[in-house]
Amino acid sequence: MDSIFANVVQAPEDPILGVTVAYNKDPSPVKLNLGVGAYRTEEGKPLVLNVVRKAEQKLVNDPSRVKEYLPILGLVDFYKLSAKLILGADSPAILENRVASAQCLSGTGSLRVGTEFLARHYNQRTIYIPQPTWGNHPKVFTCGGLNVKGYRYYDPATRGLDLQGLLEDLNAADSGAIVLFHACAHNPTGVDPTLEQWEQIRQLMRSKGLLPFFDSAYQGFASGSLDEDAQSVRMFVADGGECFIAQSYAKNMGLYGERVGALSIVCKTADVASRVESQLKLVVRPMYSNPPLHGASIVASILKDKSLYDEWTIELKEMADRIISMRQQLFDALNARGTPGDWSHIIKQIGMFTFTGLNADQVTFMRAEYHIYMTSDGRISMAGLSSRTVPHLADAIHAAVTRAA
Repeated sequence: MDSIFANVVQAPEDPILGVTVAYNKDPSPVKLNLGVGAYRTEEGKPLVLNVVRKAEQKLVNDPSRVKEYLPILGLVDFYKLSAKLILGADSPAILENRVASAQCLSGTGSLRVGTEFLARHYNQRTIYIPQPTWGNHPKVFTCGGLNVKGYRYYDPATRGLDLQGLLEDLNAADSGAIVLFHACAHNPTGVDPTLEQWEQIRQLMRSKGLLPFFDSAYQGFASGSLDEDAQSVRMFVADGGECFIAQSYAKNMGLYGERVGALSIVCKTADVASRVESQLKLVVRPMYSNPPLHGASIVASILKDKSLYDEWTIELKEMADRIISMRQQLFDALNARGTPGDWSHIIKQIGMFTFTGLNADQVTFMRAEYHIYMTSDGRISMAGLSSRTVPHLADAIHAAVTRAA
């Protein structure tokens, strides 16, 4: 007798996670995985920050700690401190209690909870997302009940920002629509607006009554400065307007598998924020009841202890600086080989990813001939590179550009 699920078709591999599946099957000793966005040391190993181990040890050694359920919105210290981290402790929104916050399941979960809240309580169901953007964004927003449209963002000709296209598309957007922004270190392109460009975007957004939804997955990880990487968000909060912010601690604390994130909604008044927070509980309760305890406790321990916090900022800058150094080394290696084309975008872009400009055929060539794995759009994770592997990658890019162009 056939299974009642016999008509279920095989789903395709996730385009990003599928890169790792293919990499794991490759027996080559020189294989290199530049697909998934996770930091690696110079030796190519996953990194647990020393400050995270310290905070974790303190938690383990505390006999008063129990494993009771958290409240629906999570660990209060965690989500209050997370809002302060992204908005600034002196933010008027914080001081006036105008922020509704919740601990969520990393960045993805924060986006999803925010999306379901908007689908229930906002008068607009359309969200505009940058083209390109992280592959999971359209799925999260669609599953959460929003209609997804795109706005121009990346200009392949300059390998930089298409500011004119961006402003034109947002100007033509439905009044009141939601607009997704990457707070810093745009994924997959590594291209961010300058502060002057952010100001132009902010003015247009507010004049059109558009609602900003920031995805902040890389605070401190892009430039090495927590404050610098929060400037875009803080500009939109400083004008007194409302906005949504999804935060993740996967990258900047290396807590990938702990699934630690926060959603903060900046409101016009404390009264509105209180009502918004009450409705967030009604989104979360039937979705996963309440969030996990361990990862949020680690983050809260670090954020509220000055010596741990200071240690974190040092380790965070070391990670950011290593990635910046990999950009420079790759750029220099391509120049040394005389690789055709202008590769300056590698050092102009910021954050974990570089949008190389390589096409799908060149990516396929590099996988087949050099055992280098990346997404088909030519995005590479700079965090997966090391001084030892840069020459191999530069050789592969040079060969791909000269032979498989």
